[in-house]
Amino acid sequence: MNPRFATGSTTQKVDLPDTGPETGPDERPAPGEAEGLILAFDDNRLLASLFGEHDEHLALIESRLDVSITPRGNRLALKGAPAASDSARTVLMTLYEKARKGIDITSGEVEGAIRMSAEPAMPSHRGHDTPGIYVRTQRKVITPRSPGQARYMEAIRKAELVFGTGPAGTGKTYLAVACAAAALAEGSVDRIILSRPAVEAGERLGFLPGDMKEKVDPYLRPLYDALYDVMPGNVVARGLADQTIEIAPLAFMRGRTLASAFIILDEAQNTTSLQMKMFLTRLGEGGRMVVNGDPSQVDLPPGMTSGLSNALGLLGGVEGIRHVAFTAADIVRHPLVTRIVNAYEAASAAAERPETR
Repeated sequence: MNPRFATGSTTQKVDLPDTGPETGPDERPAPGEAEGLILAFDDNRLLASLFGEHDEHLALIESRLDVSITPRGNRLALKGAPAASDSARTVLMTLYEKARKGIDITSGEVEGAIRMSAEPAMPSHRGHDTPGIYVRTQRKVITPRSPGQARYMEAIRKAELVFGTGPAGTGKTYLAVACAAAALAEGSVDRIILSRPAVEAGERLGFLPGDMKEKVDPYLRPLYDALYDVMPGNVVARGLADQTIEIAPLAFMRGRTLASAFIILDEAQNTTSLQMKMFLTRLGEGGRMVVNGDPSQVDLPPGMTSGLSNALGLLGGVEGIRHVAFTAADIVRHPLVTRIVNAYEAASAAAERPETR
């Protein structure tokens, strides 16, 4: 039986993928619930994941959308303003479909579903209408948690070169690595190449002991972290050993032509214009490239132009290139991170405004 919802005394079926003949009770409001909205789910085994421990996922939806949710067996009674109740219904059905696909429902998935339900400009990317917007890696299925992430994943799927810009915490690096891992697993590319410019972020690290790999690894650690999260450790280790997976500083890219490779440049705001041109022209036949960065976090010496900003200005109208700009609304870390970024952006905007007398 597919989930249903009812308002007033009318029962209406929600169009979700068919799962077999419908059985179970009629999903009409019980006495005293005529003004509410009722959702019923056919697979009770998924409800623990959907509701969360001690119903924490329901509580999160209630607080974010200002609705009241009351579980009753395999049914949920939703009460609130019509728009809020409709958003809550969309969120719950989205999460239920994810649970049916075997996706672990975490608080992050709940937050993501809430963000997606609030995006009016992308109706095809809302709720259960997003079957094509996901990445399946060897360790997990990854779905977008914000409208910006949905646009980004779609752009990577369709374009040969994608620029992703925006604040930290929006998932740019993680999703690019996940897309690369999926492409490698399905055989559409032969290798993954991950790179970053080795630029100090405001502090002087001094002389680092060890061989070349040990010297540059601290700069590349976020790329390793993303790889190990989407691929089994033994697969990553084998890929690094046979160079199916390569992680290297940007300086090592000069003079190469990278065919049939999924190439990612992270922290691209810290490239010079010449470095960016060098990197972009490494793309070979059958290759795909993703360039990520935060233009507001440039660590280059004062007066030096960021290669990322320069490239975005030069290549905006070039066929085959897509640019996805993330905002603070796309941050998928702790909600406090969004408020921190907003505070810094507000302070920066205020500093740039001319004083009025």
